[in-house]
Amino acid sequence: MTHVVALSGGKDSTALALRLTEMEPREYIYLCTPAGDELPEMVEHWAKLEKLLHRPLVRLTNRDLAFWIGEFKALPNWRMRWCTRKLKIEPTIAFLVKHQPTTHYVGLRADEEGREGIYGAAATVTRYPLREWGWGLAHVLTYLRERGVRIPRRTNCARCYDQRLNEWWDLWKNHPDLYADAERQEEEIGATFRGPNRDTWPAGLRELRARFELGKIPRRARVQGDLLDDDGEGPCRACTL
Repeated sequence: MTHVVALSGGKDSTALALRLTEMEPREYIYLCTPAGDELPEMVEHWAKLEKLLHRPLVRLTNRDLAFWIGEFKALPNWRMRWCTRKLKIEPTIAFLVKHQPTTHYVGLRADEEGREGIYGAAATVTRYPLREWGWGLAHVLTYLRERGVRIPRRTNCARCYDQRLNEWWDLWKNHPDLYADAERQEEEIGATFRGPNRDTWPAGLRELRARFELGKIPRRARVQGDLLDDDGEGPCRACTL
């Protein structure tokens, strides 16, 4: 049996991977599916996890986000959520099928009863240890705090149709090169990451940047020096698996 832990690097999967090694020590494969658009702090977080787990993360790649934007000639949106399918779901299913028989460990919490795994019968067995342990969000946060593990504020792509306005502000403020690249993609494709009429702010990143440059700051963003302190709601859920 091959034991595969789904490890995105978010709070739930991180707590799962670390606690599982304590509760059921065995040789695990820690499976990660980078989109090639993560912020530097997320890449650093993966490196720290490798040290804590004493094993390398297996990084599955199916090209990257930029490649698929060019291939589909479209930006992902809520109608065409091909990014999660091409970058995460399909590579994971292929890996699980190839390594049968497989036990797949997924970090869904006990207080997320409405959520289900998305990999179907790709694994021989699928387990949800956080649910088996009765762990909700409070348990996860307490455990990570006790282990001294800090999760990056943003664990998903740097650019996503589902991210909040304050996250776009954060990208413009702290990673202007990535913001400029996302702005370039909008111009090339002729579409926007943000849906129109989502709020009172401009949908296009160029127009949004003009507002930011005028000193307009989203309501949920609070500036501390050059850093943004968000409202604690966590990252967008578009590709949190």
